[in-house]
Amino acid sequence: EAAAGATSAYNLLFRRTSTFAITIMVGAVFFERLFDQGGDLIFEQMNRGKLWKHIKHNYENQDEE
Repeated sequence: EAAAGATSAYNLLFRRTSTFAITIMVGAVFFERLFDQGGDLIFEQMNRGKLWKHIKHNYENQDEE
């Protein structure tokens, strides 16, 4: 079954140079997006309570008084 899936993927995506190139480009875009969002998530978790969006409510109320 795994070999049938691999054969189907090869015939659909990698057999022709044009579809191979498009597959690589689309995969790179999705990987970049996933990597960027993952990095942002890790950064925000490591800096929780230190970023402006987490503490701005402390300062916005003081400006109004």
